[in-house]
This record gives sequence, C-alpha cells and structure tokens, in this order.
Amino acid sequence: MAEVTRGLGDTVLGFSNVLISTGCLIKLCFVRGLDSDPWHFLFQISKKDFEGFKNLFHRFLQVKGPSVKWDKIHKPPEDLIHPYDKIKAQGLPDSVAASLNKLVVVKLNGGLGTSMGCKGPKSVISVRNENTFLDLTVHQIEHLNKTFNVDVPLVLMNSFNTDEDTKKILQKYTHHRVHIHTFNQSRYPRINKESLLPVAKDLGMHGDHADAWYPPGHGDIYASFYNSGLLDQLIAAGKEYIFVSNIDNLGATVDLFILNHLMTQPKDKRCEFIMEVTDKTRADVKGGTLIQYDDKLRLLEIAQVPKAHVDEFKSVTKFKIFNTNNLWISLAAIKRLHEKNTMDMEIIVNPKTLDGGLNVIQLETAVGAAIKAFDNALGVNVPRSRFLPVKTSSDLLLVMSNLYSLDAGSLTMSKKREFPSTPHVKLGSSFTKVHDFLTRFESIPDMLELDHLTVSGDVTFGKNVSLKGTVIIIANHGDRIDIPAGAVLENKIVSGNLRILDH
Repeated sequence: MAEVTRGLGDTVLGFSNVLISTGCLIKLCFVRGLDSDPWHFLFQISKKDFEGFKNLFHRFLQVKGPSVKWDKIHKPPEDLIHPYDKIKAQGLPDSVAASLNKLVVVKLNGGLGTSMGCKGPKSVISVRNENTFLDLTVHQIEHLNKTFNVDVPLVLMNSFNTDEDTKKILQKYTHHRVHIHTFNQSRYPRINKESLLPVAKDLGMHGDHADAWYPPGHGDIYASFYNSGLLDQLIAAGKEYIFVSNIDNLGATVDLFILNHLMTQPKDKRCEFIMEVTDKTRADVKGGTLIQYDDKLRLLEIAQVPKAHVDEFKSVTKFKIFNTNNLWISLAAIKRLHEKNTMDMEIIVNPKTLDGGLNVIQLETAVGAAIKAFDNALGVNVPRSRFLPVKTSSDLLLVMSNLYSLDAGSLTMSKKREFPSTPHVKLGSSFTKVHDFLTRFESIPDMLELDHLTVSGDVTFGKNVSLKGTVIIIANHGDRIDIPAGAVLENKIVSGNLRILDH
C-alpha cells in the first residue's frame, strides 16, 4: 500500500493500487472532502492506529497459503520446556524484594461481559464473595506489595469498549497500596468480506456504527504499550519484566518461583520471554501449543494448521501442552523489537456476521505469537491450577463453590478435595446469563466430591444441596425441576418434572 502522507485532519492526496490475492485491483483514493470514499475517515483516527492498521492490512493482502509447513514442525527440545516442579525445587533467595521491584503486572482488560449476559467490562463481573476479577487482581498485588515492602504496579490494557467504565471503577482503589496505570489498545475498522473496504462511514461508534470497529486482539499490546509512552516510563523507573495474563484467568497470579527462575538465567543467555504452558486434556484440544520451527520456539494455533492435519493437532499424544497465555516478557526487548519492526506475528483472520447479516472480517494478532522474535525464549510447564479461566457460567459455578478457598485475592483448591482435577461442569442455556445463573441457585452446592455435572432445561437448586460423583439433571421442554434444599445427589440422573411449592 502506497504510503499516505500528512498529519491528522490535513488535506490528504494520493492513491494506492492494492493487489489482492484474487488478482483484481482495488484503487483507493484519498481526496479532500470525498465523503463517498470509505477510506478517507481513517485519517481522522490516531495516526499511529492508522499506521498499525495499514501495515496489518498490507500483510494480510500479501499472505499466500498456510503460515507453517507441516513437515518443518518439531517437538520442542526438552531443555526449552522447563518443568515447574524443578523450578520450585530450586527454592527462593533470602529476599525476593529486588526481583519484585523489577516486575510489572499487566492484565488484558479489553473484553466485555456480553457472552455472559453482562454489560460493560468483563473484569467487573462478581466472581467470588462479591469480588470482581479486578478486585481480586488488586488484592493480590496489594498483598505482594505489603508482604515484601515493594512496588509492583498494575497495568490494564483496555479497549475502547472498556476504557471509560474501567477508569470510573478504578477510583475505588485510590487508597490501596497499588499504583494502577492504563493504556488503550488500538481501534481498527472491520472490513467487508466481499469488497475488502471498511464498513464504517465515519468515526461514530454508536447506533448503526456500533459494530464498525474492533480492538485487534491482544497481540496489539506491544505497539500500543510502546505508543502510550508507558513502556519508556516503566523502564526509566527500573522495571525489567512484565507478567501478562488475561484478567479472567483466576489462576494467573505472580509466581515467585518463576520470577526467580527468570531473573537467575545466565547473563549471556538472558531469557526475554517465558510462556507458561500446561498439560493438555480433552477439553483443551483447540488450544495453541509450543513447537520448534526453524530452530525457534513458536506458538502454533489451530487456525494455522492445514485442514489435513487438524485431527493430528488436536491429538493429546503428539501435542501434549497448550498455551495458558500467562507470559513473562522483557520490557527492554519489547522496546528493541518494536523500534526495529521485527515483532512478526501471524495474522488471525476472524470472520464475523453483523446484526444486519453483513459478513465482515477483523484482522487480529495474538500476544504469544511474538515468542519467536525474542532471545532465549522458554516454556515452563506449570500445574493446571495456574489456568483457571472464567469464560462461561459453568466456569463461574466452579470458582464460586467450596472447591476453592480465597486468600488475599488468590483462589486455591480446597485441601478437602481428594482429586487435584476440577469436575467437568456443563450448564445449559438457561444458565448462560449471570443474572439467570444466580437466580437458579439459592446457594452454591457442595461440590467437593463431584466428578461430572450436566444440567439442562428449567432447573433450580435449593439451599445446601450436595453433588457427588456424576450428576445429570435434565428438564425437558415444558418441565421444571426444583432440587430441594438439603438434597444429596450422588451418581444420579434426574429427569421429568419436580416442583417444590412454597407453602
């Protein structure tokens, strides 16, 4: 794409002939006052956002065929995937304060709670004892800062969807011992799948234009962090590493053993990037995995896998680990790679259908895909407990139950649980929205001895219900099942119609 010159709001003249993979040409003209041109409004966006989108779109047009060759994929060498148990066995130095003072915690906070029927940022959904994802995060870091007398700041990467609401909520933490910073990831235009032109006609994000824009995935963290000025600010303050994770992963706490392992790598082989991976189960077959490719560690996502090899990718025997998206990354390396423009991340083409039926695509990148650009990158195979995402009401039921205890913002598996694994829980569509979910439980059941739970249809639970073994509850259409207070269901299948009437 030909370079477009002149600053924001200036007269912009020029055109670009873009060769797309089908071989046809689209001529994009940029002229003063040409309202019919669907691209002209892009110049009113932040210039850095436009440059980022232009580069991503240009790469998208040039990509041909799969981004990996299957016969070049190899299992990572054992010395590049470090077992957590061995790291923990090394112990900790007498003081970890020096290492903690070089750390910054970054939470990916761009998502909305719409999939769980909530408005606003997902991070403000209550998940445990009226505490939100954000509350728990702040409590965790404050506990670290008080315990070790250190200053570990919290940084939130917001999106245009979550920024305003998040900033209002942050006022409640004014007196907490945590310095909180925010920056926004980019705002890019969705693209009409057929014409490859932006669907927006102006900068508005309300009404008919609400679906015209999107945040381009968490891989945007590198550019947005740098462009915000916060990256340089933290480096100047003596910070060396960030610990990045999804804010809805309640297992992603600061681990002192991994931090110490990172800080004690030989200076001539200083590790710039650690990706936490964990053993794959049948529930994780679509998760990205680490591979060796061209003598570098690389993240392989299912979207990059040729169709003929998808079943092989999903195998838990060949690809035994998956990416938790808990990442430890060097700030200086981010600055170096961004300034040299060598942060090469595969493009994820995410197809969407807007409410009116229009098929669009949004171009995204994943934060972990940059691992191949960093020096001496490592994987650390961590316990499953460090991957505790809350994506659905089924996940919410687990973290609200007595399976977990809460201490200083961190959830840990109850010692009364005889098995280290969590039960498999599948709640039906009647439980999808958080509000509906909460109205169906007078109290959260005892699940310490539960292995599997499936609930479908119009089902409610009374107080002090206990679930053990395998429990399946099916209310067919038109039926309702009320599990009575104090009921103990152990290896039971409940179906039909059961109403508990109020007297």
